[in-house]
Amino acid sequence: MTNFQNKVVWITGASSGIGEELAYAFSGNGARLVLSARRSSELERVRNACANPENVFILPLDLEKQEEFPVLVNKVVLQFGRIDFLVNNGGISQRANASETPMEVDRKIMEVNYFGSIALTKAVLPQMKQQGSGTIIVMSSIAGKFGFYLRSAYSAAKHALHGFYESLRLEEEKNGIRITIVCPGKINTNISLNALSKDGNAHGVMDHNQETGMPADECAKVILRGVSAGKEELFVGGKELKAVTLKRFFPRLFGKIIRKQKAT
Repeated sequence: MTNFQNKVVWITGASSGIGEELAYAFSGNGARLVLSARRSSELERVRNACANPENVFILPLDLEKQEEFPVLVNKVVLQFGRIDFLVNNGGISQRANASETPMEVDRKIMEVNYFGSIALTKAVLPQMKQQGSGTIIVMSSIAGKFGFYLRSAYSAAKHALHGFYESLRLEEEKNGIRITIVCPGKINTNISLNALSKDGNAHGVMDHNQETGMPADECAKVILRGVSAGKEELFVGGKELKAVTLKRFFPRLFGKIIRKQKAT
């Protein structure tokens, strides 16, 4: 089991939702935190609510500005001397039909959710390899296991994360680097409010699926337990997670059931 005491944990997308609750959970277990997102004021709010605010470093980050990542890594190392956990949590969702979504929206979602994640990982890897240890936590989704209405680009980006990080795990485990891919189902966050519509603007609607989902703080606790136990893949949520098993073992039944689900 992993002891998080004094470990350096870098969380992207830490200003709200699962990222915010992960900050509280790690801080409550004695970790030193690096909190990243675009909104500095929200990061300050999260820091002040952590168990040990003096052990929290605010580092604003935009996942589309990947050329800045090596400099940001250096700032973290100067602050804390190492990086034990990288939590690639930042991202955006989608609520639009594929046929109505222009390519620039598809590219933006892929840029943030896929390229942003792997670019930061590649920037952090040299430090972890030098240490001889490190854990990368990747926030995917059950949409990374099967496609769903209104989420074509989002689902594609999440599928891509699995291919990249499963390959990276095989390559880097000899260097003491572990990878946990987390697949949340319905979690009560603002992800649907901030999801991109077909015109690239925020969807602005709280979906029923999110409103009735698992509380984000409970989700964070499950993630910490899974990481602590060394899980390579972790599913978090409620009965919707059964769809993953259905898809794998009973694909025809899965096909019938998924077509009856509400998109939001």
